[in-house]
Amino acid sequence: MPSEDYAALLERIGRVKDVNSAIGLLSWDQEVYMPPKGAPARGQQLATLSAISHRMFTGKEVGELLDRLGGDTSLSADATKLVEETRYDYDRATRLPESFVQKFSEERSKAYEAWVRAKGENNFEGFRPNLETIVDLSKQKADLMGYEGSPYNALLEDYERGMTTEQLRPIFSELAERQSNLVERIAASGRAPDTAWLDTEWDRDAQWDFTIRILRDMGYDLEAGRQDESVHPFTTDFDLYDVRVTTRINTNNPFEAIMASIHEGGHGLYEQGFLASDQRTILGEAISLGIHESQSRLWETLIGQSRPFWEHYAEVLRQAFPEQLKNVSNDAVYRGVNKVQPTLRRLDADECTYNLHIILRFEIEVALIEGDLKVADIPGLWKAKMKQYLGLDVPDDARGCLQDIHWSHGSIGYFPTYTLGNLYAAQFLEKLLEDLPTLWEEVGAGNFAGLLTWLRAKVHQVGRRKQPAELVRDVTGKDPSSEAYLDYLEKKYGELYDL
Repeated sequence: MPSEDYAALLERIGRVKDVNSAIGLLSWDQEVYMPPKGAPARGQQLATLSAISHRMFTGKEVGELLDRLGGDTSLSADATKLVEETRYDYDRATRLPESFVQKFSEERSKAYEAWVRAKGENNFEGFRPNLETIVDLSKQKADLMGYEGSPYNALLEDYERGMTTEQLRPIFSELAERQSNLVERIAASGRAPDTAWLDTEWDRDAQWDFTIRILRDMGYDLEAGRQDESVHPFTTDFDLYDVRVTTRINTNNPFEAIMASIHEGGHGLYEQGFLASDQRTILGEAISLGIHESQSRLWETLIGQSRPFWEHYAEVLRQAFPEQLKNVSNDAVYRGVNKVQPTLRRLDADECTYNLHIILRFEIEVALIEGDLKVADIPGLWKAKMKQYLGLDVPDDARGCLQDIHWSHGSIGYFPTYTLGNLYAAQFLEKLLEDLPTLWEEVGAGNFAGLLTWLRAKVHQVGRRKQPAELVRDVTGKDPSSEAYLDYLEKKYGELYDL
């Protein structure tokens, strides 16, 4: 039987998670259904609940429970880990005053609404004051949290525990060099696929039905989740049995919704994959956003953009759009999905250029937090880096520095996890193919049961029992690196473009 102290800690954690779930539900509604005039009240509601959650978790009685439990040798391995992870969260949370938490929540809600308007109006100046506040508060947060090296490390720790700016710079430098070189070779090959067949109308309802079909096939439980539409696709969870994803329909390009749904479905499967016994505890959470992104990017790109996948689903898509695809082969669909072409928008980026978009954002964020860049200068630097990395001229801020939701959410430090997710995913796929040599045959049949079972056992059910680098090592037998991902890109696109 668990001790009284351990039972009390579980009860406190559970109640904090209940409040956080209410915060998550209000935030989900803000991005999906809330009428625009509800924004001021919603901001206040979120701020109030954020303060309550912070107060509940950082109360001195929690610290006293953790002090006593820290020396309890009778605890099971899982209970000991739960106490350790709670101590880590508690120590970080207690560095932030409740007034700061409430203020940051209020400003994030204001910034989100300002960003939506500014993006729609292509007006960076309309968002600039809010972003300046977010950056200032992020700097204050870094100071409150404490850090070694770059102040950006304090923010990065929230998303990718143990990772630092100093570690990322050489990784990103290698990726920028080798991926830029690959893109240049592809451009020089003269083997760009013909995608003129995409230039037509694609029915909204048929797209929606197709994305639901794929989510079901992947194993996403629609009785424990749902899909909706939002300006920026995302995944959120309120409980193991209430995990929600969103997508965005574009009647000019069905693959925008398809890939968004697969991506968010990968996130959703991770959230639905925690152990039921970890429900309402800290162990039933993602290890890091890099590991989270490894799940979404594995499904979206490594699986969802593979030849076997489209040998199967091109036929399903043809049933949904018989006129649009009547003269389009399965091979043409596969090549079209994998067309390499530098693009202004990160969400439209192909595998070969995606990380370049992330590196651009990482460099801007670090410069902002280290004090080398003013918010007012972001549009100009964005345009310069887009030209440097992707050779593109940015015509307006809506397709430039206003395209992402992250800064309006105060999520500075998040972007690097997308690239880390790509790297982790490639390493997982290497091991997957060793353990499940029939993987591609199964994918080609639209059967993902073996894949999902492997991910459940190796990644999902681990919850927070391991750190990101530790999990990658335990699953793959190798330290995290860019080697597997770069090898994957060279092999796949070498074949596609006869390099």
